[in-house]
Amino acid sequence: MLNRAENRLENLWDDTRASAMSEPEKLLYRSNLLGSDKRITNYGGGNTSAKDTERDPLTGAPVEVLWVKGSGGDVGSIRMDGFATLYMDKLRALKGVYRGPGHEDEMVGYLPHCTFNLNPRAASIDTPLHAYVPRRHVDHMHPDAIIAIAAAKDSRALTREIFGDSIGWLPWRRPGYELGLWLEKFCAENPEAKGVVLESHGLFTWDDDAKACYELTLEVIQTAMDWFAERTAGTPAFGGARHESLAPEARRAVAARLMPAIRGFVSGNQHMVGHFDDSDAVLEFVNAQQMEPLAALGTSCPDHFLRTKIRPLVIDFDPARGNLDEVLQGLPQQVAAYRDDYAAYYARCKHHDSPALRDPNAVVYLVPGVGMITFARDKATARISAEFYVNAINVMRGASAVSTYQGLPEQEAFDIEYWLLEEAKLQRMPRPRSLAGRVALVTGGAGGIGSATAARYLAEGACVMLADIDAEALAGTAEALAARHGADAVRRVVMNVTSEEAVTAAFAELAVEYGGVDILVSNAGIASSAPVEETSLALWQKNMDILSTGYFLVSREAFRLFRAQEMGGSVVFVASKNGLAASPNASAYCTAKASEIHLARCLALEGAEAGIRVNVVNPDAVLRGSRIWQGEWLDQRAATYGTDKEGLEEMYRNRSLLKRSVLPEDIAEAAYFLASDASAKSTGNILNVDAGNKEAFTR
Repeated sequence: MLNRAENRLENLWDDTRASAMSEPEKLLYRSNLLGSDKRITNYGGGNTSAKDTERDPLTGAPVEVLWVKGSGGDVGSIRMDGFATLYMDKLRALKGVYRGPGHEDEMVGYLPHCTFNLNPRAASIDTPLHAYVPRRHVDHMHPDAIIAIAAAKDSRALTREIFGDSIGWLPWRRPGYELGLWLEKFCAENPEAKGVVLESHGLFTWDDDAKACYELTLEVIQTAMDWFAERTAGTPAFGGARHESLAPEARRAVAARLMPAIRGFVSGNQHMVGHFDDSDAVLEFVNAQQMEPLAALGTSCPDHFLRTKIRPLVIDFDPARGNLDEVLQGLPQQVAAYRDDYAAYYARCKHHDSPALRDPNAVVYLVPGVGMITFARDKATARISAEFYVNAINVMRGASAVSTYQGLPEQEAFDIEYWLLEEAKLQRMPRPRSLAGRVALVTGGAGGIGSATAARYLAEGACVMLADIDAEALAGTAEALAARHGADAVRRVVMNVTSEEAVTAAFAELAVEYGGVDILVSNAGIASSAPVEETSLALWQKNMDILSTGYFLVSREAFRLFRAQEMGGSVVFVASKNGLAASPNASAYCTAKASEIHLARCLALEGAEAGIRVNVVNPDAVLRGSRIWQGEWLDQRAATYGTDKEGLEEMYRNRSLLKRSVLPEDIAEAAYFLASDASAKSTGNILNVDAGNKEAFTR
């Protein structure tokens, strides 16, 4: 927040730690410190550099080398291999081949010729901006407080008012070689200047010492933050409030209904994942008098609109009226109008060699009284897009409070968004994994089969919500999976599958966290063993409640979400060999599993017209990692077959036709196949994964 000067930037530099570092190591240290605070720069935004003397690997002579953040990456998490290294004498020689602003994109092709020590890290388009500043250390950051100045109509006058002659100002120019020459000229003409504000872009600061450069960057940003705090104290942001926020639970309830509907509209080319943000900064903006006209102006900083598109879609929700049903009915028209507007923008601005029109759907959706929804190809990108729009909100707040906010001119915005160099970067991205953008709910997620299935889906790019009744085991499983696959892709919810309220609440939570669902793995389990005359009604009912009623409840809620999205879906029941083949002393378990399998057949019939597939995996004797084998069931089955615990797995293996043990990972592989496009033409099927059991043959 720009108006909270008490939250000062902290100087984190540790002289003791830095004293033994080389200049490149200090560059890394400085970069990570700067990137650790989003008030200094946004994720992936900005870059840093250092010029150092190195030994030429060919001649052995000392040479000046530029270390600069390479293409892509994030200064907060960068490591040494994230920096490009280039000979400074070759970078200076590039001036001899530069043919002027009309040809500056071709200069990127020359940068590999300047590489020092065969470094494979590609240099970014910002390399000349660092190379031609005649100081050893350069920081280029995107702080909200500075961009608020840069995006103001009179940004040059504001820059001088705040910083005097110490920080200069340059008009907007797209990043590239020409801007690097502009910076060099500015430094030559203003040798006492410590940095420069780039209109509609960000901040450059420089020094000949790494620590001094870091501290200068903090000082300049803090000065701007303090100035805004003083100038805007007591002034209502964005013209004051027009709407009031709903209560937190009500906000999430609205989002839970909106997000699956939006997801269905925006997932035509690939499955999209959603993110919901109802932070104070977002609510202040979506409720404001000036929200709609400001949002229509679009974002200013190139980093912002590359992540968020040039402008958001404002949902026609009135929190005072609570007109959600009306909004949902009108949503197709709103989405279509946005697409048409975006296509018209493309048509107005395209060049003869522009890349083809990309996805015309909005990334950011603003909902008065509720918050902000974002959609992207994966959860991390959706979350980061939301963070970028919060940056844009902060910029609009500051600029409109002290001046007039202005976005980038439309043609300039287009030329950044459809830049051929950006297109080349997109084309180099790896092919999406097979479940990229898919969202799965796995019941019994803390158990062996559930956690193995979740891990298999996560490895293929899916987002997974784990549901289980055991809160402690669930937390441990989720934390382990998040450590391996990233926190963005894993969520958990404590859920009793026999509780209608708990199931409904879990799917609403799933809708808010990821935007909807594509895959349900119904795997919650129980096992019991007793002769029929010793089977109590309570034991019978418990099996039916969990394995039949529970599977019905989670399937019903999944179907509701599938139909709201209109994208089809996949349901995988983890049943059992016992659902097809009778087993002694297990009448309650076998009957419940048979009910489960027949429910799947019924659901396959109902779901087919909507593209919802329902299939069954039938395991047998999955002992390792399975929690149902940790209690009485293990003792009871061992007694039934006249063996001990240690001999039970051996007995099951020898009983199978293939004489092999069945592991959780084997069931997970089957669950992956039935959820993936590889089985797109399969529904109503039963896939036995039991190492061969002739009594369970389905035909």
